[in-house]
Amino acid sequence: MPSGSKKHLKRLNAPKHWGLGKMGGVWAPKVSAGPHKKRECIPLAIILRDRLKYALTNKECMQICMERCVKVDGKVRTDHNFPAGFMDVIELEKSGDLFRLLFDIKGRFVLHRVSKEEGSYKLCKVVKTLTTNNKIPVAVTHDGRTIRYPDPDVKANDTIKVDIATGKMSDIIKFDLGAMVFITKGHNAGRVGQLMHIEKHEGSFAIATIKDSKGHTFCTRLVNVFAIGSGNQPQVTLPKGRGVRKSIIQERQEAVARGDIEM
Repeated sequence: MPSGSKKHLKRLNAPKHWGLGKMGGVWAPKVSAGPHKKRECIPLAIILRDRLKYALTNKECMQICMERCVKVDGKVRTDHNFPAGFMDVIELEKSGDLFRLLFDIKGRFVLHRVSKEEGSYKLCKVVKTLTTNNKIPVAVTHDGRTIRYPDPDVKANDTIKVDIATGKMSDIIKFDLGAMVFITKGHNAGRVGQLMHIEKHEGSFAIATIKDSKGHTFCTRLVNVFAIGSGNQPQVTLPKGRGVRKSIIQERQEAVARGDIEM
């Protein structure tokens, strides 16, 4: 058997948060290697074709990218399978679109439209801090950035505000109790709340307890938690629903009130 990564991806094996229909064909776009993990990102082809409807086919997505129309985090990306991940800023200059990639309350990728001012920065979670062989302190972020000479206060799990044009760090959001956090993975992906408690288990996963704005408490692994602000002040605007998950009964009642379904 040949070794190495596969070059194809079947639609049934594609991540569920891409939202691809089961009957829409056999294949799905295979994400290229890049700054995000393959199961935690979405290729530009799906954004252009299935979400924004700017293309009808994969070939058209390729043409749009090769015409240098798509920017991810301020850089032109000509690969139509380039992986865009959580907090990335996607810009389409010709149509005047500017989006931030976030999760909705059901854990699916959503293109959240932002202003020019908000699209000039992004939040990056610090995965680890280290000192290189040349004695240079660096911070490594969730999107593959290596930031040299960061603020000495920056520790792992903190979030830093990065200016997209310069790549420089401008602000720190400390990962402390009371911080406003966004869940990026797991069953609770897309939920937003306040960090209440951290439970450390030696040799196993640390567990974080979070309380949302409606007073519901839930737990998740510490690695799934991304600080986005302090108190009730997020540094980025949140998508529809503001990270509060409703029960299926509440969703039904709201649908009835809107007149979408009849009792």
